[in-house]
Amino acid sequence: MSINLDDYKELLEDLEPESIALLRGIWPEATKIFSPRGLDNYLKGASALRGLGRGRGLVDTWIDEAPEVAKEVGEDVVGELATAALTLASRTSGAVIELVLATAPTAAKRLGDAQLFQKYLQFLNILIAQAPRGVRPMLDKLDVLFGQLTLGGLRRWALWGAHAHRTNYEEQIKYFSLDSKESLAVLQRERKGTLFVDVQRRINMYLRALWARDFFMKPTSGDFETREGYQPFIEGYFIHLPDAYDAHGDVAASEVYRAAAAHAAAHLVETKTPISAEALNPLQMAVIAVVEDARVEALSIRRFPGLRQIWAALHSATPEMNTSIGDYLNRLARALLDPSYQDHDAWVAEGRLLFARAQGRLDSHHLSWEIGVQLAHKLKDKKIPFNPRTDQLTAPYLDDNRYFWEFEEFDFEKSLSAGYGAPKQVRKHVSVMEFANEVEVEGAGDDAQEIWVMGTEFFPYEDAGISFNQSEGKEPVSQPYHYAEWDYQIQLERPAWVTVQEKRAKSGDMQLIDDIATQYRREIARMKFLLDAMQPQGVQRIRKLEDGDEIDLNAAISSMIDMRMGMQPDPRFMMRSVRKIRDISVLVLLDLSESTNEKVAGQDFSVLDLTRQATVLLADAINKIGDPFAIHGFCSDGRHDVEYYRYKDFDQPYTEVPKARLAGMTGQLSTRMGAAIRHANHHLKLQRSSKKLLLVITDGEPADVDVRDPQYLRYDTKKAVEEAGRCGVVTYCMSLDPRADQYVSRIFGAKNYMVVDHVERLPEKLPLLYAGLTR
Repeated sequence: MSINLDDYKELLEDLEPESIALLRGIWPEATKIFSPRGLDNYLKGASALRGLGRGRGLVDTWIDEAPEVAKEVGEDVVGELATAALTLASRTSGAVIELVLATAPTAAKRLGDAQLFQKYLQFLNILIAQAPRGVRPMLDKLDVLFGQLTLGGLRRWALWGAHAHRTNYEEQIKYFSLDSKESLAVLQRERKGTLFVDVQRRINMYLRALWARDFFMKPTSGDFETREGYQPFIEGYFIHLPDAYDAHGDVAASEVYRAAAAHAAAHLVETKTPISAEALNPLQMAVIAVVEDARVEALSIRRFPGLRQIWAALHSATPEMNTSIGDYLNRLARALLDPSYQDHDAWVAEGRLLFARAQGRLDSHHLSWEIGVQLAHKLKDKKIPFNPRTDQLTAPYLDDNRYFWEFEEFDFEKSLSAGYGAPKQVRKHVSVMEFANEVEVEGAGDDAQEIWVMGTEFFPYEDAGISFNQSEGKEPVSQPYHYAEWDYQIQLERPAWVTVQEKRAKSGDMQLIDDIATQYRREIARMKFLLDAMQPQGVQRIRKLEDGDEIDLNAAISSMIDMRMGMQPDPRFMMRSVRKIRDISVLVLLDLSESTNEKVAGQDFSVLDLTRQATVLLADAINKIGDPFAIHGFCSDGRHDVEYYRYKDFDQPYTEVPKARLAGMTGQLSTRMGAAIRHANHHLKLQRSSKKLLLVITDGEPADVDVRDPQYLRYDTKKAVEEAGRCGVVTYCMSLDPRADQYVSRIFGAKNYMVVDHVERLPEKLPLLYAGLTR
């Protein structure tokens, strides 16, 4: 199968041009996530959803979100997701299906397992049948719900509401919107202590710190039907842990996770070959499992003594427990682990003695078999019946030991590499000589394991006017950036909700920039003295100080003369040398929406022309001062396609190339300002200056084609400005909208904006504003 998008023309025929453009932007990232078969399913899903006739938004959401789902839980579920969406088409609206797809990455990230995600899709199918009006408000709150509930808890919470309000639709909507008391009460009842997804990264780092290798973990679905959950287990060399743990007595749930993961990791590290189960009865296997647990724990405690305390705190067996075989197995497990545990039962004491004598042979699992068989024979003397279903170990961290009872061929080397799939594609930045020597690589395609990248386009020797990108017909595409977006109605961020795609800015006629310099020759001359005063002066001497670093000889002589003449001397005869420097990085962010093409009232030039003129004058001014600066622009066509243009970067000199890009600047589409500010903040955070300024130039309020609520993007932009402020970035807005006073102060702050009432004065005001902000 191919990974070239042009080879799928039959599947793309029905898609709208905007969807195909979005797909081309996502394609480089998709090829790194999907296999060729997965890409085929991905495109077939887009084509099938287009056939539903529910609008372009549904298809664009699929194109944008399906790779994120595959990244979290694997590409196999993408087909299941498409099938679920098609199945729902006959039972609900296109808006609800689009919301299912839009929230699928959140569900995949919180569930973290393909099987759990499939059960989540089955749950949605059931819920739509029982409470169709509750699905949309529930999906709006999905991030809140998965932050507190397991999949099983979510299912029980939802079905309770569906049954309780089967015919009362208003109460049903309130319940699923978390606006009713009973909804919150059921939520609290189903809430678990700690979810696996919230501690997974910390546990991974903990295991890596202990054993200097990676272990791969997945959540189990044990809480889907019952609150008890499953035991931890190891399968396919993956550690499977319950999707939620409650605190165990005084032991926090996070410590239970730590103990369970460490115990399973001990099995993976210390088990070299499986234990033969031939000719063993269930009782013998149960006792051998207890001894084998003790063996791998003892080997791990030799290297990390602190593990004993973590594991021992979760054993609760006491000498008074003597009614079942399970009680004796739990007492033996505690006795073999905890030296301070006192148990005078003869069988437990014999087990402890046999294990202590075998300390020199812990590296071999044969001792577990020998001690286990011997103890199982003695345990029959107690005349207590054995039930494999109920006589289980009760310590919550212990796994079910299926790992070393597997009868299939055991591959220790495979256990070390478990979880490592095909190598991911790597982007390597190289010099022009490295690139030239390897530019012809036979058989290399878009699926190559290593992609070489140059900072600029590469031109062949025989035709210096046409680059390889132009001759091959491929536009350089950057990786898409995904940012969260703030929803003021639910007071939460929608994770990875907006996609920003960096596009290459097209060049224009340089004569346009020269004409601007000629047109504003007087303003440039008038600013010359201001700019000279702002340039760093190097080392300056500050004189007439009472406390300084050295004596100012001229002032000291004047003071001596005053003393000889009987006058009061001036005590300020010290001075200090001070180094005057400017340490600031500036990013100018331009709004390039369609409205900038409108003519200025009473003039024959557009807002875009004025923006270009002001930007050129500002760039000349900053360039003369010497501050590092960048000029970027943005526009948007819905949340899936925020286009971002970099006309000049911080490390790029202000020469003909950025000037030509400014000359080719155009206005189109809409203004999703919050995502653009977050991406600009991303670039500013890479700068090492002590001061960072983001200067936003816009002609209107935030708006986009897929947002009807005017307050939604205003609040999101305000949140983006606050995020930038926490990173040390000062955001200032210069608005050309005469009505901007109504909203711009709430977004940027009372002192961080300026409304230009006379738009035609923008070119002369912008450099002066910069001088005032950076003085």
